[in-house]
Amino acid sequence: MRIDVVLPCLDEEAALPWVLERMPDGFHPIVVDNGSTDGSARIAAELGATVVTEPRRGFGAACHAGLTAATTDVVCFMDADASLNPEQLPRVTGPVVAGEADLVLGRRVLRPGASWPVHARLGNALLARRLRRRTGVPLHDLGPMRAGGRAGLLALGLVDRRCGYPLEMVLRAAATGWRIGEADVDYLPRAGRSKVTGTVRGTLRAIGDMRRVMAGRERRA
Repeated sequence: MRIDVVLPCLDEEAALPWVLERMPDGFHPIVVDNGSTDGSARIAAELGATVVTEPRRGFGAACHAGLTAATTDVVCFMDADASLNPEQLPRVTGPVVAGEADLVLGRRVLRPGASWPVHARLGNALLARRLRRRTGVPLHDLGPMRAGGRAGLLALGLVDRRCGYPLEMVLRAAATGWRIGEADVDYLPRAGRSKVTGTVRGTLRAIGDMRRVMAGRERRA
């Protein structure tokens, strides 16, 4: 069984070789270039990935472009910055493939050297707690590694095109009655600085996006 893996990408030429060379058999990478100014798109193509260009900036825009380009029944998402090991993708796809879950998220477990600022970890924990209270879904992390059925994900009608996209996915899936679970995955040292938690501006923008999604005011651009 082949599974497409969507990798939103913005200037990740340093990390892509490590990520793509560890893609398990049967998992095909779709690298969505979201305005890179380095050699990310070229490197991804040379290493056998399908490259999709999404000129509209935004994490959600890149994720959704990859989802619409995917052709397999089950689709994965994960960051392209080497903070997550593709070899662990079967941990999140397994329950979906087996028909035991509709959406599975990777619960990040910090490993030595991993960069996950305290403010980002606290914000993630608080958001997960709000989600548990609101939806009853037993999630502890809104991690970027996740897997679900392609047709179902498209049917959710996700509209946020910025940092609220992952949260909107869980909220809409829960409202639809999906079986949602999580599996532990290692969180490793990333290559370069995070575009979100690595800057004050990026952190504030992500917080604003999440708040809008929680309030039902998704951003389309």
